[in-house]
Amino acid sequence: MMLSFFDQFMSPTYLGIPLIALAIALPWTLYPTPTDRWLNNRVLTLQGWFINRFTQQLLLPLNQGGHKWAVLLTSLMVFLITINMLGLLPYTFTPTTQLSLNMGLAVPLWLATVIIGMRNQPTAALGHLLPEGTPVPLIPVLIIIETISLFIRPLALGVRLTANLTAGHLLIQLIATAAFVLLPMMPTVAILTATVLFLLTLLEVAVAMIQAYVFVLLLSLYLQENV
Repeated sequence: MMLSFFDQFMSPTYLGIPLIALAIALPWTLYPTPTDRWLNNRVLTLQGWFINRFTQQLLLPLNQGGHKWAVLLTSLMVFLITINMLGLLPYTFTPTTQLSLNMGLAVPLWLATVIIGMRNQPTAALGHLLPEGTPVPLIPVLIIIETISLFIRPLALGVRLTANLTAGHLLIQLIATAAFVLLPMMPTVAILTATVLFLLTLLEVAVAMIQAYVFVLLLSLYLQENV
């Protein structure tokens, strides 16, 4: 029984071909494309407003050098939100529940921010490893601790996104299974369970958007330290 709960997180295959690539590429076909008309429809207007507001909020603490990352971070944000939201639909697969995919996104982007900091301002980048005014006996210990915390950052990015989405999907499946089991025996309790399931689904919609925003926000904070 427990194995069937985790089957939803297995990467589906068709004729031996993993379908995770299709699940990643499909969301891009759902976005409305801009037109040459002077006036856009409501969907395009709403999409443009959302992207503009998000970009302004994201780049507000960054200096001019960090604005080069606007297209990358905004595209990543929209991509993650779309994948997370589509994963809440029945009989769908959520690629962001795979730690390998999240680490594949987190490690290169984190490494790029570190390389930019070491290239542009190596003294300031290395200065983060040793806070000012540290007592001399604590210098080796603090350098080791700060170095470990630096390398844990991409792991924290990937694990946070994976754990939150996985826990939400598991909880939804557990409550849905309980509602179906209780329906013939205790209809009143089953209806209450279904109500809880509906509220939890709304919460998971919010979590799907918030986790995508947190992922990109933390990357922008790492970038802020190095530009």
